[in-house]
Amino acid sequence: MPVTLDQSETASGPSARGFFVSPVGPAAAAGYNSPVTPPPAPDAPGSPLACRGFDIVEVSAAGWRTRPDALVGEEPLLIELRHGPPRDRRRTPLAVTLRTPGDDADLATGMLVTEGIVRTPRDILALVAVEANILRVDLHPDVTVDEVRLRRHGAMSSACGLCGKTSLDAIEAECATPAGGPTIAAALLHALPAKLRDRQDLFRRTGGLHAAAFVGPDGEIVAVREDVGRHNAVDKLLGAGLAGGPFPAVLFVSGRAGLELVQKAAVVGVPIFAAVGAPSSLAVELARRVGTTLVGFVRADRFNIYSHPERILP
Repeated sequence: MPVTLDQSETASGPSARGFFVSPVGPAAAAGYNSPVTPPPAPDAPGSPLACRGFDIVEVSAAGWRTRPDALVGEEPLLIELRHGPPRDRRRTPLAVTLRTPGDDADLATGMLVTEGIVRTPRDILALVAVEANILRVDLHPDVTVDEVRLRRHGAMSSACGLCGKTSLDAIEAECATPAGGPTIAAALLHALPAKLRDRQDLFRRTGGLHAAAFVGPDGEIVAVREDVGRHNAVDKLLGAGLAGGPFPAVLFVSGRAGLELVQKAAVVGVPIFAAVGAPSSLAVELARRVGTTLVGFVRADRFNIYSHPERILP
């Protein structure tokens, strides 16, 4: 799904419904072609950057010294929708979220999937980079947008995922409960932290990013996305995966397993959610209710299974 700088819609009716992607990086070969915002010119004023350089003062046992350091970028992104019938198109803000610039189209697509607005790739006509930090999603005229439901309290932060969901029952109602599904060997889970670190290019430079990865039942990482926000990394991954056919067996994250992340995996029917960190109590409750296998504290020598252990093989 290309991101265009043209502010007009690419189509106006059902006959033009389509979804196009451009291969980007090694994930393209696995079917996870990423719609990537065209990069700005080098050093262009005001361009959002995923990584920025700063001069800092480092204090250690060896003394004080001034040195350059790389910090992860964090910029606000306004995502707005253009929707409705061809002769009555409307604009509705979806969210303002703080994110690491890059893979913005994946982020917007993933948010639309987990909000239940987009079900198939054909529901999106175009993604339009209106400005550096404004992205418009042109939806197919047949897509219904409940504007009341989308109203949020203020801007979403890079730590926010649910933002307004008020009950576990309401969240559960939106989930595509996995039934049965693939299994994975325990030894393959043990290997995931090291494999993910090897794929975290920006984290190696900054030390300040979360990562989310799709993993197949063979333990191989299919795709990775990074962001300063946990839920943004997952939304970027889900957005990239929408065009790749069925979602893989495992969604693996570099941090903790919060309720909002387990919910996102359950909405698209990913049967196994694994995390380097701890799950929250609500995350465990939701996983048990909707049939998701939840694994936490994944290390080379141990992990804990909190729900539906039948998918993890000895």
